[in-house]
Amino acid sequence: MALSAVQNLFKERKYPFILASTILLLLFVTLLVLTAGSQSSLSFYSQSDLQRISSPTPPPPPSNPSVPAPVGEPPRKAPPTSLDGAPLDLSLKWAVCKGPTAVDFIPCLDNFKAIKGLKSRRHMEHRERHCPSPSPRCLVPLPKGYKVPVPWPKSRDMIWYNNVPHPKLVEYKKDQNWVQKSGDYFHFPGGGTQFKDGVANYIEFVEKTLPTIEWGKHVRVILDVGCGVASFGGYLLDKDVITMSLAPKDEHEAQIQFALERGIPATLSVIGTQMLTFPDNVYDLIHCARCRVHWDGDGGKPLLELNRILRPGGFFLWSATPVYRNDEKDQTVWNAMVDLTKSMCWKVVAKAIDSSGIGLVIYQKPVSSSCYQEREQSSPPLCEQQDQRQHSWYVPLGGCLNRLPENRSWPAPWPKRLRIKPLSLSSEVETEQMFYEDSKHWSALVSDVYLEGLGINWSSVRNVMDMNAGYGGFAAALNDMPLWVMNVVPIHVQDSLSVIFDRGLIGTYHDWCESFNTYPRTYDLLHSSFLFKELPERCEVVDIAAEMDRVLRPGGYVLVQDSIEVINKLGPVLRSLHWSVTVHQEQFLVGKKGFWRPGDGSIST
Repeated sequence: MALSAVQNLFKERKYPFILASTILLLLFVTLLVLTAGSQSSLSFYSQSDLQRISSPTPPPPPSNPSVPAPVGEPPRKAPPTSLDGAPLDLSLKWAVCKGPTAVDFIPCLDNFKAIKGLKSRRHMEHRERHCPSPSPRCLVPLPKGYKVPVPWPKSRDMIWYNNVPHPKLVEYKKDQNWVQKSGDYFHFPGGGTQFKDGVANYIEFVEKTLPTIEWGKHVRVILDVGCGVASFGGYLLDKDVITMSLAPKDEHEAQIQFALERGIPATLSVIGTQMLTFPDNVYDLIHCARCRVHWDGDGGKPLLELNRILRPGGFFLWSATPVYRNDEKDQTVWNAMVDLTKSMCWKVVAKAIDSSGIGLVIYQKPVSSSCYQEREQSSPPLCEQQDQRQHSWYVPLGGCLNRLPENRSWPAPWPKRLRIKPLSLSSEVETEQMFYEDSKHWSALVSDVYLEGLGINWSSVRNVMDMNAGYGGFAAALNDMPLWVMNVVPIHVQDSLSVIFDRGLIGTYHDWCESFNTYPRTYDLLHSSFLFKELPERCEVVDIAAEMDRVLRPGGYVLVQDSIEVINKLGPVLRSLHWSVTVHQEQFLVGKKGFWRPGDGSIST
């Protein structure tokens, strides 16, 4: 009845004002509902999400893949995903590094524009760090034919040729058995310029010359300057000795790259115009076998730098022609070393020549500063007490003798020194308690979480870097595993690197706003515990992720412990690199790098 009445009103066109008002009211209510709904839904999106929503996007692919696309249209592709199947953030665009050195690109050592502009190269300035600004975000390409590295311990003696395709050393050192090429492999027979009877015999000869050394017990932490392909450090691992093998890039082609590919600790550095990135008084022994450093040059600054980082009572082992040849040139160098070491209060504790005719001399650093006061001449002078630098990072070489710490004894025999209170740790009770709690924490975390619950294939891990090492607790907890850890103390945090060395471990200072002194593809696992939230404002997560990608081998892992806010920032960046990413307990992120490079379309593992 009511419906009939309304229809009659419309037919007769009565009450036109009521009709118009009703229609307007219905339109207004509908508009309010639609506006409220859209505002409510948009409030869940960030500004970047809103920009993507407002941009025109192609229609989704047809639900039935067997239905062909309309004629004239290209076939539609599924949205790209990372290795773990998660959608990629396409707002990050990556490109491959270009140029003849792109495969082995080290940004702070390959800044050719800065190197070309140097006023001098007399003191190896061209081998020092010259970091570009801003940091490059390109990704290093893989060498053609790159393969998963040969596993340890087999890798000590042989590696894939295609992973480090640099045969120059084979020819250059063919008479010294540094490295040989055979088929698809490089082989390392344990030879060297000073190792005519092999490095194993040389190591035994050293200990026989000075039994006090006691490899792996009294002497645990070594620096090998001008290390070649690091066979000395590689064979000392059998003696429970950890060696930081050091050489510049690149007096002999790819020597440090060979060392790291073999699974032997090594880093790129040079004794030029700046201090080495190690603390004072930490190395038990420093080794130089024909390392081509003019120790008495520039007023003796290179040898004074070794004195700075050598532990009181520590040894300097020098095997070079001036030790055992009598020609005029060699004797001139030897006499200069005699004068310099005497002025530094170093004492010759052994000198010998082996059956092959190779000779060596072993010096020992004093344990107290009393000798410095008794010298007839105060040259080199003692360093001023006001030198209170926290880290030796971009610090010019000094021409002075560091004052020795008082009452500093030798560390406990290895492996006891790993667990007890380190010599350089503060004597405050609270600090000592914090150290032991830190050790317990890492022991439990590594055994209960890292080794069991994160899906990492530890059997494939050999070269490890702890990007924010603290007291070295992570490395100590992994000590019984067949791997080694480069402990990095960032320059923006409290200096704890001396503690790490006192424990019988190795490490270095670094600024994570810059690239690390290593070749690409040299580490199997990068560990970061609460590093990102403490980084200076000048560091960006994207730049650090690019550096992680450069340093890490394909198939390698990144293990990050941090806040959920940091993990939510880092995860999408790593996925944009086509890594697989998993998050555990809202505090652990595990990323696994694949073989993908921009433009090749591959994401295989």
